[in-house]
Amino acid sequence: MKEQNRTRAVDTLNKILEMELAGAVHYTHYSFMVYGYNRIPIVKWLEAQADESMAHARAAGELVTQLGAHPSLGIGPLLETQKHDIGDILRESLAHEKATLVEYEKLLELVQGDDVMLEEFAREHIYLERLHIGEVDKMLRKPGDIESFEKPGRR
Repeated sequence: MKEQNRTRAVDTLNKILEMELAGAVHYTHYSFMVYGYNRIPIVKWLEAQADESMAHARAAGELVTQLGAHPSLGIGPLLETQKHDIGDILRESLAHEKATLVEYEKLLELVQGDDVMLEEFAREHIYLERLHIGEVDKMLRKPGDIESFEKPGRR
C-alpha cells in the first residue's frame, strides 16, 4: 500500500475506533435509562450492542497497530439529548450507526483493490452495520408496519 493511502487508511481506522468506542458508551448509557415492563429484554439488547461496539473498536485498533501506527485515544461524539424514551434511544442509535457506516464505506473506498485484508474488514463491517441499521429500523416500526421507518415522509 502506498504511504499516502496507508496514512489515510490509518486515519479512517482511528475514526472508526473512536465511533465504535462512542457506540459502546452510548449503548451502555442507554441500557441504564430503560424503564417499564419491557426493560429486561431491551437492556439485554443494548448491552449486546455495547459489547459488539467494543469488539469492533478492538478490531480497528488492532489494524491500526498492524499498519505500524498509533491507535487513537479519542472517542467519537457523545451527545446527551436527555431523551430517554425507547423510541428516542433507538432513533439516536440509528443516527450513530449510520454515521459509523459512512466511515466503514470510506475505508472500503480507500483500500479497494489495494489491500485485501482491509477491504474484507471494511466489507464485513459494512454488512454488519447495515444489518444492525435494519434491525433498529424494524424496532422503530409500529407493529404490523411493513414499510421502512426511514421511508421518506414517515416518522
